[in-house]
Amino acid sequence: MLLAGDVGGTKTLLGLFAPGAVRPTPRATRSYSTTSFQTFGEMLDAFSRDVQQPFTVDAAVIGVAGPVSGDHARLTNVGRVITGADIKDRLSTTHVRLLNDLEAMACAVEFLGEDELAILQAGEPDPEGSAAVIAAGTGLGQAYLRRVGGKLVPTPSEGGHADFAARTDREMDLVRMLRASRGRAEVEQILSGPGLVNLHRFTHRGGECGVVEDVDAADAPAAVSRAALGGRCGSCADALRMFAGAYGAEAGNLALRGLATAGVYLGGGIAPKILPALTNGVFMDAFLAKAPMTDLLARVPVKVILNSEAALIGAAIAAQELVR
Repeated sequence: MLLAGDVGGTKTLLGLFAPGAVRPTPRATRSYSTTSFQTFGEMLDAFSRDVQQPFTVDAAVIGVAGPVSGDHARLTNVGRVITGADIKDRLSTTHVRLLNDLEAMACAVEFLGEDELAILQAGEPDPEGSAAVIAAGTGLGQAYLRRVGGKLVPTPSEGGHADFAARTDREMDLVRMLRASRGRAEVEQILSGPGLVNLHRFTHRGGECGVVEDVDAADAPAAVSRAALGGRCGSCADALRMFAGAYGAEAGNLALRGLATAGVYLGGGIAPKILPALTNGVFMDAFLAKAPMTDLLARVPVKVILNSEAALIGAAIAAQELVR
């Protein structure tokens, strides 16, 4: 059996998979609150109990929302450390690998079906080109997929913590607000769940929302999105519009930096939930507004990953590669 994990700042998915000809077949999947456990080892123990069946792990790959260095990974927004050595001891297997969570998601890109993707721009995919993945959720992840020997090979990135590039006077005002409160303005402070709340604060300066009662609540980003998409608050709609524009601009930046002529994929928990805000032209207008590279970007396929377990599937695919 293959063990796969997708460890995020809020939620962790763990799954057992059987090897498959194309992609591994899921046998048991469980979801956990990341911060409900003191260590990742305790979560593995809980998973073993919850599955309620004996299993032997041939290989394990865990995607982690943070940088990976050798056998160690640290969750950026939680501060917890995960080590491959601990996983090897608990699972009694030598085939263990830690990946950045976006690197794990990128492993799944070539294996996703049409029903697992929503097209924002069909483009003209280059069969010999590279690709990229960007995913807004609790944080913002990015990864590149370099074409090597005819295969897309994921490369991790911590681009979500790069400086945010303001495009308009209004976004410059947003940067000033973030600098005053945070010391600097990084991309993740705009393109993430907490980033959407920052945009809500920005668009509501000097006025009450009347819909989102507590912006510090865990479900505040979802509440802002619902208020915006439901037309219940103009300033919430403004915040979501700014979010979509910034998301499109950053996706376009990523496409240029990685020359992602085979496609740009939007992962994470936010994009599938705000599809109307991504398909009304705001996102793609910002994606394409990169003269003199507009024609190049118009040929780049842009797709939203609808499968919420894409990173888990990618980790399982990587685990299968360890024992082939």
